[in-house]
Amino acid sequence: MTDALSPCPPDDQPVGRMIAMPADANPEGDIFGGWLLAQMDLAGSSPAFNLARGRCATVAVDSMVFHQPVSVGDEVSIYATVIRTGRTSIGVRVEAWKRGRGQDEMVRVTEGVFTYVAIDQDRKPRPLPDRD
Repeated sequence: MTDALSPCPPDDQPVGRMIAMPADANPEGDIFGGWLLAQMDLAGSSPAFNLARGRCATVAVDSMVFHQPVSVGDEVSIYATVIRTGRTSIGVRVEAWKRGRGQDEMVRVTEGVFTYVAIDQDRKPRPLPDRD
């Protein structure tokens, strides 16, 4: 992941990429923060599910910061990296970057830390599997 001041997106591949659409915007064409938060939660769950080797639940969103607005038509790329683990929990740093239509430059628009907990079939916390 990039540091907090980096003007460049992470070197790794994004977990998700989508185009912001009119149905996701207010009348002025700005994308709803809730839409972006949902996309980030989905992307952040991917490395959590992989590490947990199964079902996880989002239990917290920490230090969410919206830096720039996202507009209809912007391409949004989301990057997610595990930053900490506990007995049952996984902390994932998630960043969203946008690229305007017809532009090359990417700009960080949102970042936050999502916490997921590995759960069993009864939706109760379960220990993370041993790492090989």
